[in-house]
Formats: sequence, structure tokens, C-alpha cells
Amino acid sequence: MCLNGGTCIPADEYALPHKKFYCICPIGYIGERSAIKRTYKQSATYSTTIKSSDHCPNINQLFNKTFVQMHIIRRIKYYHLPCQQHSLNLSCFYDDFYLCFCYNLEKQRLTNCFEFNHNMTFDCFGESVCENGGQCFQDSPTCPQRSSCICQPCFYGIRCQFSSNRFGFSLDGILGYYIQPNIDIVHQSTMVKVSLALTIVFIIIGYINGILSFIAFNNKTICEVGCGLYLLTSSITTLLTTTMFGLKFWILLLAQMKIITNRLFLYIQCLSIDFLLRVFLNMDQWLNACIAVERTVVIINAIGFKKKRSKKIAKIVIIILSIFIISTCIYDPFYRRLMDDAIDDDSRIWCITSYSSNLQMFNTFIHAFHFCAPFAINLVSTVILILKTSRQQAKFRNNTKYIVIFIEQIQVHKHILVAPFVIVILGIPRLVITFASKCMNSNNDATLYLIGYFVSFIPPMLTFIIFVMPSKFYKEQLGKVWANI
Repeated sequence: MCLNGGTCIPADEYALPHKKFYCICPIGYIGERSAIKRTYKQSATYSTTIKSSDHCPNINQLFNKTFVQMHIIRRIKYYHLPCQQHSLNLSCFYDDFYLCFCYNLEKQRLTNCFEFNHNMTFDCFGESVCENGGQCFQDSPTCPQRSSCICQPCFYGIRCQFSSNRFGFSLDGILGYYIQPNIDIVHQSTMVKVSLALTIVFIIIGYINGILSFIAFNNKTICEVGCGLYLLTSSITTLLTTTMFGLKFWILLLAQMKIITNRLFLYIQCLSIDFLLRVFLNMDQWLNACIAVERTVVIINAIGFKKKRSKKIAKIVIIILSIFIISTCIYDPFYRRLMDDAIDDDSRIWCITSYSSNLQMFNTFIHAFHFCAPFAINLVSTVILILKTSRQQAKFRNNTKYIVIFIEQIQVHKHILVAPFVIVILGIPRLVITFASKCMNSNNDATLYLIGYFVSFIPPMLTFIIFVMPSKFYKEQLGKVWANI
């Protein structure tokens, strides 16, 4: 009888006189009675050095024109000659029908040729399941049981469905394959457990920071200037970012563990959560840049600074930023979809993006712009603020060295400098990871990118620490709010 759930089919005694039955094996099993379990090695990335001898020239480069024009039957018996000419140092060559390899047999060097189709499409005879230009291969040209994909550079996944674009990494592609279906959290991989612990810590810190920041900045006195409005909006985006961050992780975890299976719910979250997370993160980065610019303007204008004008400009800037950020990211949900990925009995549902090459370039540019532009503004504003205050003091203190004044001004304005300085410092690791790292070609390279993913959420969760804690004014206002509660 058939084992492991195989289907038993009675054999035709005339067609198979020595066999009473045969088995149709379930996926993953082979053998006459479905007793042998097929094992597959996990995909891996191999690298080698290409030498000049690895080049396979056409026979036009090895033989004269008269010889090449001969019939294949007449010329193929001479194909061992190029291999025997040591000066050529050949390992292979080809013609219109055959691919030939040189090899050593005892003291002779011979050639072994086999038919080779130069017009292969690698699309599994039009039934390719590979995404993003991946090449499809089947285990048999007739009645194939299994297919696999060879991905283009910077794409990976069983079906090449994930892009390792330096910007815009999704948590699905970084962590998804580490999550094992139908296995409880206690027995998941270390990568998943560490990510879960970090997510819980980030959510707790994010909500505490967001709530305290909102209480501190939801104040008429603070909001009399534009900086106060930027900070109040930033505290709101912190709460929204923390919420989306938590939802993203938990939905991915529960979906890949097969706890959440509702397709409509997964589709809605696929369209919305990554898009909203991207909008809120970009908004927070631009608000921090606006705060840095406003504080620099305050120092430069000194007593000439106008609070009402600053508040009016801030309201307009916040609206423009919101529209600008949403409009530059609005294309994303239209190119998102769910993809079913079945490997033997292990089926998964992935949320993926399908961009054209031109849209992929635009997406990379937008991601880079929304990260690099606020980073540069924070950095430049910090430098201008320190240099401007130092020069102002140097005009009145001619007998004091400039470096001494420079250090003094850093001490005097440290409550203003802490925020942009910390934001710039936190942005450097992500910048290095983004530009210095190569493409992620498999989920084995995920650790570095997972670090970069979590680092990107640190600045929104430090609003209270970097803006309120160093400032006596903000702490006093917060104290008054607590006293009235």
C-alpha cells in the first residue's frame, strides 16, 4: 500500500502484469510506495573568479571559413583539435548546435559536445512564476514537478519577489523567511525573537515619548512660534509612526505564522500600512529639519525675530509638506499586491511591489531625497548656528581666541544643538548601511538590513528626550501642565 498519504491506483494487469498497483505520491515524496521524502537544499549564493580560459569562443574564431561552412557531421570529428592546442588554453567552445567542453583522458585532451539551444527563453515554456525578470528553470522538460527561479541582481526570494533596493526596504523581505509557519513564537528563530523584543521596546518607548511630547507641546505659550507647531506636529507623527510600526511587525509575524489568513484584511494592510509608515517617517524627518532651520533663523535674527510671522509660516509649511510627501509617495499602493508562494506543503502570502524599471529608479530617488535632504538641512543648520553665534561673540571679544568662543557657544546653546546633533549622528549609521552595503541577494544577508530598518525608527521615538529634556523652558511648561492635571 502507499505510504505518507499517497493515492493508490490499481494497475492494468495487461499493461503491467507484474504490478498490482502504483502510487501517486503527495508533494515532497517519491518512490514506488511514496516512502522516500525528497529533501531540498536551501538556496545559496556562490561566487567564483572568471578567468580568460573560461571564455567559450565560437568556432568562427578557431577554424577557417571553409571549415566552418562544412556540414556538421563532417566537421565535428575535428572538434578535439582546439582542445589539443595548448596555446589556446581552451576549456570550452560552441557552434550553432553544440556546446563543447575540453577534458583530459589519460594523456590525451579531448572534447565532449552536447546539443545546446542558444535561443532558450528560461521562462518555463511560458509558464514562468518568477518576478522581476527572474529566469525560470524546471526539473524536467516534460511533466515538470518543480520549478526554481534564478534572480536578477538585487532581487531575491523564492520567486524573486523582493527587491534589495538600498532605500525602501520592507520588513517582509528582510524578516519574512525567518518566520516559520505553524510554529509558536517560542520555537521561532533567534532573529525573529530578537526582532520581537526590539519591536516591543520600540513601541513602549515610542508611545511614552509621543504622549509626553504631545502633553508638553500642546501649549499656547510654546505654540506662539513656528518651532512649537513643528514640535506638536512631530509628537503626533511619532504616535502615528509607532502605531504603524507595531501593526506592521505584528501583522507580518501573525500572517507568516498562519494565524492571520483573511485575504481581504491582508490585502488592505498591504496597500496601506507600508505607505502610511513611509509618509509618517518622511514627515517626521522633514519636521526635524524645519525645527533646525527655525532655530537657526532665531539665532541669526535675534531681537528681529517675529513670532506671529513664524507661526503663520509654520502652518503653511506643515500643510505643504503633508501634500508634498503624500503626492511623492501616492503611487506606491497602486503597485502593491498579494502574491501566493507555495513550496511543497508550505504556502505563504506575501505583500510585494511590482515596479517597472523607470518607476524603480524614481522610487529610489524619492526615498533618497526624503532621507538625504532633511539630513543635510539638519547638518548645515547645526554648523551655521554654531558659527554664527561664535562670530557674533568674537566681534565683542577681540582678546579671546576664536576656538575658546566656539567652545563656549556650544555650551551656551547646547539645549538647541542637542536635537540636530543627535539626529545627524543617528542618521549616519543608516546612511553608511544604505550606501556602503551591496545588494541583499538572499535572506542570509538580513542582519545588517534589519539593523538599518530599526535604526530608521529611533529619531521619531526620541522627540521628548532630545527636545524637552535639554530645554529649561520646555520643562517648565511641562511642569505647569502637570500641576494643572
